[in-house]
Amino acid sequence: MNPPDPRSIRLPDDLLPRDGRFGCGPSKVRPEQIDALGAAGRKLLGTSHRQAPVKRLVGSIRSGLRDLFSLPDGWEIVLGNGGSTVFWDVATFGLISERSRHLVFGEFSSKFAEAAAAAPHLGDPVVVRTDPGTHPAITADSSVDVHAFTHNETSTGVMMDLRRPADDGLVVVDATSAAGGLLWEPSQVDVYYFAPQKCFASDGGLWVAACSPKALDRIESIHASKRWRPASLDLKIALDNSVADQTYNTPAVATLVMFAEQVSWMNSIGGLSACNSRSRESSSILYGWAEARPWASPFVTNPAERSHVVGTIDIAPAAEGGVDANDVCAALRANGIVDTDSYRKLGRNQLRVGMFPAVDPADVEALTACIDLVVDSLRG
Repeated sequence: MNPPDPRSIRLPDDLLPRDGRFGCGPSKVRPEQIDALGAAGRKLLGTSHRQAPVKRLVGSIRSGLRDLFSLPDGWEIVLGNGGSTVFWDVATFGLISERSRHLVFGEFSSKFAEAAAAAPHLGDPVVVRTDPGTHPAITADSSVDVHAFTHNETSTGVMMDLRRPADDGLVVVDATSAAGGLLWEPSQVDVYYFAPQKCFASDGGLWVAACSPKALDRIESIHASKRWRPASLDLKIALDNSVADQTYNTPAVATLVMFAEQVSWMNSIGGLSACNSRSRESSSILYGWAEARPWASPFVTNPAERSHVVGTIDIAPAAEGGVDANDVCAALRANGIVDTDSYRKLGRNQLRVGMFPAVDPADVEALTACIDLVVDSLRG
């Protein structure tokens, strides 16, 4: 008997999640954020980012993030256009003095290392790799002035605890899919950078960096060195504009509106600890479900390294009682449940589920029930 066309499988309405968006970026946008866009209307959209209304908006994001992350005095929130991909280039010009050390354990943690290796004004980076599904250990290295960590590897669903090595290097953390969903201690970090299209449920095209006094000193030191820096990648220019509650280049104001609404909501429900609790609940549901199925298993074998915000679940092949994960995703999408596909370059028979704070844990529970029914239907 041939399996059915996955797109022909129909799931009962009472089984479906209330919201079927489980993407790992762009991620689910809450209705209240869309309402905020409507309310912004003629007051903000299509107006100058150099004038008080938009500057107040940027200021509210900066102050809201300081509260969310419980930043000590002396830290600054710096913003610029281009997303985390651009920030890797920004960091090669404005944070790394001579040489960096990179912990690489997936697609995105590798990209900063590649940017540092390509920079002609820097020494060859130290790159420490582990296989996808694990992460390297944090160790000291006095030969480098920047340690590049990734709080959450979006491609594999591995998270790591952030800890400062016993040397003088800056700790620079890619938190693109972690910021707002995972806990961290500012005392262990100098730069915590991210983009708003994941936990903050906004659009991309913006980078944000929480910078410690030590990081600010590094920015000033490199500025004083007269190293050539393109203006759009100059952290000193970005810093000077940010403390004035603006960006160097024209920002997407709609992105800022949705970003500000999400930060306000996160603080209103109890801050970072409450946001992490929502994601932890979702991840416990997902991983517990997978462990209880003979044809599914969490990709990350060490429970302590399993991400609270990005869950990766391996599906057994048909020969072992499983199905093609692509067929599962196709059936789910036909029923309005979207973006559960694995990361394409990982090349596994896998589902990947975004469990950012905006995602209701009850919807993750509903998702698992839907996957069960889809798998049963595909197996006949």
